[in-house]
Amino acid sequence: MKKIVKEITLSSKPESIIEVESFVEDLSSRYNVEDDVFGNMIISITEAVNNAIIHGNKRDSSKSITIIESVEDSPHKLLCIKIKDEGTGFDYNNLPDPTSPENIIMIGGRGVYLIKQLADYVIFNDEGNSIELQFRV
Repeated sequence: MKKIVKEITLSSKPESIIEVESFVEDLSSRYNVEDDVFGNMIISITEAVNNAIIHGNKRDSSKSITIIESVEDSPHKLLCIKIKDEGTGFDYNNLPDPTSPENIIMIGGRGVYLIKQLADYVIFNDEGNSIELQFRV
């Protein structure tokens, strides 16, 4: 059973990333997160929020991004971070493989791949406008 611990709302503007960094630093402190897990968290959560700002909400500062922190205690402690934007979503099952030769030199297109490599679990909602990142802490 997940227990919601904290919820914050950010404006869809690049400056909001500073608030994400503070949010992750606070998480790290409260859960005594190891350095390697902290690194994975800061990169993947920042990337997910950045994607929500740029791709989800199309940099529309009248739209917001919600970040919900929850914790699940069984069978081991999982820190769950859900990031939701107000966009129409995307088809997360049909993304180009950024490691294939034709995509290696492309700028961009690696965010979701990177997130999946760094978080322990990644769950998208059906619409593709919400992502949950889970980390064992």
